[in-house]
Amino acid sequence: MRRGATQTPALAGVLDSGQVRRTARTIAAAQWPSGAIPWFPGGHVDPWDHVQAAMGLSAAGLHGPAERAYEWSRRAARPDGTWAIRYENDRVIDAHTDANFCAYLATGVWHHTTITGDVRFAERMWPVVEAGIEAALSLQRPDGAVAWARGEDGRPMPDALVTSNASIHLSVRCALALAGRLGEVRPSWELAAGRLRHVLDEHPEAFEPKPNSMDWYYPVLGGALPAEQGRARLDERWDEFVLGSMGVRCVSTNAWVTGAETCELVLALDAVGRRDAAIAALEDMQHLRDPDGSYWTGFELDADLLWPVERTTWTGATVILAVDALGRCTPGNGLFRGEGLPLVRWEMSEACSCL
Repeated sequence: MRRGATQTPALAGVLDSGQVRRTARTIAAAQWPSGAIPWFPGGHVDPWDHVQAAMGLSAAGLHGPAERAYEWSRRAARPDGTWAIRYENDRVIDAHTDANFCAYLATGVWHHTTITGDVRFAERMWPVVEAGIEAALSLQRPDGAVAWARGEDGRPMPDALVTSNASIHLSVRCALALAGRLGEVRPSWELAAGRLRHVLDEHPEAFEPKPNSMDWYYPVLGGALPAEQGRARLDERWDEFVLGSMGVRCVSTNAWVTGAETCELVLALDAVGRRDAAIAALEDMQHLRDPDGSYWTGFELDADLLWPVERTTWTGATVILAVDALGRCTPGNGLFRGEGLPLVRWEMSEACSCL
């Protein structure tokens, strides 16, 4: 197989390769001329979901549109290595900084590099990946948790969020893998990732509690929990968040299932070896698929309707990533299982102030 060639993801009984390509084309069709990928045609861009959409394009073999998306991230980065939270028509609408948004580019760049084998792409993106990780880790608190954001005045917002921190943990591991591929060494990142894993594993009281299902499964998805502990975590609240064959609640208080959350749970289940449950969940959420291959964001069970009235690029992308993971198709299919990523651990040191 030539460099950059890939097998289009497919999963027997769920989606074939043609269906996956149709989904990818709906993502590419929404892409702005600048390379940015909005939530949906006419919608806004946020840097995290933009990267998620680009990852879906990479996995489906649309490497050109994916690289244009990453080039937008490179150009749009601010001098301090951050991005704004929200863009409309390539204009900044909300200039706040979200730590997870800054870190996630590393995950996307590592994913694309793993799929394509294109080291020159990795070298081109490395400076902005490095700056994004440094910006995110500049918000790490003495207890190891990362504050979720900072305001336009540069002051950190004190709360730390489970989902954000688990995603940052994955991104730092991807950045370390990328550094290794490029012959770089970043021991401070290793220490920061170890401290972050420790607080996620051992100190839930460090985080602002939320009713979101993401807080339930993301420590598993982000590789912060050992497999046995991850399975126990998923079992503990399964009945609270999984609504039969409809999918996963976005929040525990509403009968609203969402496609992206369901597919992220699929990835978490795959990461801890629960393949059958993962396939079943992916199959269940196909009721959100539109005939053109795009995916509706969610379904409100009490009202018996699709809501909101939008088909989101990042939902479609997460479907593609889930199909790839379960189908073992592209070289990047093991990302969320931690394949190719360094293990990190916390060690007692003067650099870590344990709770």
